[in-house]
Amino acid sequence: MVINDSLRLVVRVARMYYEWGKKQSEISEQLGLSQATVSRLLNQAKEAGIIRISVSVPPGIFTELEEELVRRYNLRDALVVECSSDEDERQIQREIGAAAAYYLESIIRPNEIVGISSWSASLLSLVDAMHPVPRKNDIRVVQILGGVGNPQAESHAHRLTSRFADLVGGAPVYLPAPGIVGSQASLQVLLDDPYVQETLQLFDKVTLALVGIGAVEPSRLLADSGNIFSQAELDLLRSAGAVGDILLRFFDRHGRLVKTPLDSRVVSMQLEQLKKIDRSLAVAGGARKHHAIEAALRGGWVNILVTDQCTAMWLAR
Repeated sequence: MVINDSLRLVVRVARMYYEWGKKQSEISEQLGLSQATVSRLLNQAKEAGIIRISVSVPPGIFTELEEELVRRYNLRDALVVECSSDEDERQIQREIGAAAAYYLESIIRPNEIVGISSWSASLLSLVDAMHPVPRKNDIRVVQILGGVGNPQAESHAHRLTSRFADLVGGAPVYLPAPGIVGSQASLQVLLDDPYVQETLQLFDKVTLALVGIGAVEPSRLLADSGNIFSQAELDLLRSAGAVGDILLRFFDRHGRLVKTPLDSRVVSMQLEQLKKIDRSLAVAGGARKHHAIEAALRGGWVNILVTDQCTAMWLAR
């Protein structure tokens, strides 16, 4: 009888808390128990299997897949978006961009220094889908890849930085240089420019980076910008083992940097700098980029990934 009486009290407390919605303090007062006793009885209910808590995951939410990506690639977080097709790259960009926009609206902090890439269609989709966030104090949005190029495409890069800054109530800081220059000597001239230097000095202070992940074959947006290597140069990168890039810094399938003379012509944040940033968020998906995304995660170049379901399943295979 003692056992039954004890269980009776455990069940009574469990029902009052979980089914009737009473607070522990209310149960304590009604039954004349201390709050510590109520808490202990609720723990006993769990241990005895009287209470079994489960989470019902709605359709279109891929928590287990996200957790697998976090575990496998040592990420801070992952967000997986349902997509109707693995082949429609533009649709994937829109869907993952919208999901990343909502995510960013939740995590942006006061005094943030946000680094943003210039030539990412997924990041453009992010900005197009984003709503203004409640005003934060002293946010700066820094362009971390040269944005000068074809005039029409250049307007996209400018809009990406300025529009994002407007949405977060921050001040834009532009990088007045192309993503790729003609020679190492040209790069040195740019690096000596005081306006370029002013932006470059902020790279090590970035607290949140937003980047895309590219395959060796450039996206349409990047190709239209004029910030691309020649076909012979792309072949050189492939022969050196390159499978993808972030900020026009290329890496092989293991995520290791591919060093070629071409690297000395790029005006962007170094990947070693990106890796040190507290939150480095990549928005990328689609079958064309599977190997590039996997390599970027293997290299540890980013620690938050927003991608589509088909890509996530391929990464977790």
